[in-house]
Amino acid sequence: MASDFALTVPSELESVLRLKTVDFFVTRRPWLDLYGVNVRPVAPFGSVSRKPYVDSALIHRSLPDELLFEVIARMTPYDMGKASCVCRKWRYTIRNPVFWRNACLKAWQFYGVVENYKILQSKYDGSWRKMWLSRPRLRTDGLYVSRNTYIRVGVAEWKITNPVHLVCYFRYLRFFPSGRFLYKNSSQKVKDVVKHMNFRSSKAESVFGGNYTLLDDKVEAAVLYPGARPTVLRMRLRLRGTTAGANNRMDLVSLVTSGVNSSEASAPEEDILGVVEGWQDDETHNPDVPAVSHKRGMTPFVFVPFGEVETSVLNLPVDKMDYFVPG
Repeated sequence: MASDFALTVPSELESVLRLKTVDFFVTRRPWLDLYGVNVRPVAPFGSVSRKPYVDSALIHRSLPDELLFEVIARMTPYDMGKASCVCRKWRYTIRNPVFWRNACLKAWQFYGVVENYKILQSKYDGSWRKMWLSRPRLRTDGLYVSRNTYIRVGVAEWKITNPVHLVCYFRYLRFFPSGRFLYKNSSQKVKDVVKHMNFRSSKAESVFGGNYTLLDDKVEAAVLYPGARPTVLRMRLRLRGTTAGANNRMDLVSLVTSGVNSSEASAPEEDILGVVEGWQDDETHNPDVPAVSHKRGMTPFVFVPFGEVETSVLNLPVDKMDYFVPG
């Protein structure tokens, strides 16, 4: 049924309203100017092929090459990998060996500069980036976590039920480029432990410091438990990765606890690995603390970056994840 009331709009006003309606539905998108522009790869500084060139892309006109180099120089290698996916120019810029040389010398600083240069020439054809991707290294931007579970029998009630409990605990390792590391054994989740994994933590947090050596993919580590009966924990680990350059897994090859005498226990903690070097698995220097080679709790370590500790699946309780396959 037609309406009894009709509104007449002048022709001039009708054209203005039509333009406003079109302007409302068609949104201006100035950022589209950044896409679809062919960018010429920029050669590194000092290269003979480098010539003055005015880039037509707005993002590259706003960010000069000198400033781009300063930004990339402050990135971690993993952030550089993400930044190389932005555009072709950033990818070629990040290929500059200066960035990868700094990352390699920092990652393997305990080898010394001269030794690193020798390894670079003999094994990696002088490519710092290839060395970063292929050479095993311990990551220092997060924690290595081993999640272990076992079943404990509960107390039987009225001889009818025999309950069992699934117990979950973690081993935490944090490595430093200087050859030191921190160790903690706890039932707390990753997000609760990460704030205590530093050298300023008190002994009440049960965070102990030790030192390690890395030879190819083999890691030797030792940490001293002080007390009335000082005990040393010796670990042999094998480093691997799920992808090239990831180094995000560590297999626990052996775990041995042994007793040390008072003179060995009084040595500085950074020398404890030198004290136990060459010891056999069944060797102990304190008769009250026998040597024990542990066969349980040998789940491989999984690397969790600091930026992912809050969202890691390792924070899930046992009722949501009874068993974890590290891969």
